[in-house]
Amino acid sequence: MTNALINSTNLASVLGVSNATVRSWISCGKISPVKKDSSYSYFDPAILPFPELKQMSESSWEAEEKITPVRKFNSIELFAGAGGLALGLHEAGFNQILMNEFDHDACETLRKNFKDAEIVEGDVHDIDFSPYKGKIDFLSGGFPCQAFSYAGNQKGFDDARGTLFFELARAIKETQPKVFLGENVKGLVSHDGGKTFKVISQIIDELGYYLVPPRVLKAVMYKVPQKRERIFLVGIRKDLADKVTFHWPSPYTRVMTLRDAFYKGELYDCDVPESIGQKYPKRKAEILSKVPQGGDWRDLPEDLQKEYMKGSFYLGGGKTGMARRLSLDEPSLTLTCAPAQKQTERCHPIETRPLTVREYARIQTFPDSWEFAGSELNQYKQIGNAVPVNLAKAMGHSLIWLLNDIEKLDR
Repeated sequence: MTNALINSTNLASVLGVSNATVRSWISCGKISPVKKDSSYSYFDPAILPFPELKQMSESSWEAEEKITPVRKFNSIELFAGAGGLALGLHEAGFNQILMNEFDHDACETLRKNFKDAEIVEGDVHDIDFSPYKGKIDFLSGGFPCQAFSYAGNQKGFDDARGTLFFELARAIKETQPKVFLGENVKGLVSHDGGKTFKVISQIIDELGYYLVPPRVLKAVMYKVPQKRERIFLVGIRKDLADKVTFHWPSPYTRVMTLRDAFYKGELYDCDVPESIGQKYPKRKAEILSKVPQGGDWRDLPEDLQKEYMKGSFYLGGGKTGMARRLSLDEPSLTLTCAPAQKQTERCHPIETRPLTVREYARIQTFPDSWEFAGSELNQYKQIGNAVPVNLAKAMGHSLIWLLNDIEKLDR
């Protein structure tokens, strides 16, 4: 990590705690800021007692970025969406030969950007993967998480029928890749009281794969200007698993913010291009214009709070997503499928408007050259649902490292 100070909000993002928790640590003397201003307390990362900051300061990010495949590793991706996971893996060195996606506009996005891969549009249930057995090294997919039929029967593979995870498992069974990657929301392990993950783990074992203990990765630690967390599942075929070790990616050396996303600098070589984007109704814009950077409905005068919040004003909870304006000096909150939903507002830091499509894409670390197909709303949806490209790329380098090590076993 550089010698730059880290502000209190970004510290909370790295540690996965609330801003209130950081404030309580300051109050009780657990941590001491080196300076303060009207918005933040600032800390020297080198003297704070947190392993996450030590990992960032001692990061092997630059060395891992130089990892390249010792040969062409062919892969298949399911549930590809707009290609965030696929692009990150491709940039790390994977050669995707097939991608499947159900949504037509997302498939058009993939076709615009992946010229060499076969894009199979349609229901994954209809694809026979068996012709690819022995032809791919790796399979990936961010499968949607549904409740499994469980009913105490513990039938593993059979219990998962009808879910999209079952289709990922079927693809693994039919292709027998050396390694696979599953990606999902961070709550997967606790979903349905832990039953979903228990079935998933059982199925992976039945398929003949060792499941690396999963991790929730914070995108903000992997050169992504966004507070997004995702769980990653890495499976290694059992005939290989005891001979190699998977290394989780090292974090980047500092926190990227919206200033990095929107202006020329370390992330992009120019300011964010103009693009299509939603607009606020007149009265909403008038009210949101009074919210400061990083603020929300609580920063409004009480009469405007009541007008804007309506019945929600009288309910409990912080409701901090309402009338929320982002800050240039922080990462974005997790993007949703639309930037102007009342419960999860994502107002531009210094202009009173929703984020544009291209700003959305930059927060997900898509390159400016990445073209999105479909309506304005569908483009927001595609981007909001994507895996951040830089996070996927960091995982990709670790997976290439693993496959390189597997290749050495045959020599």
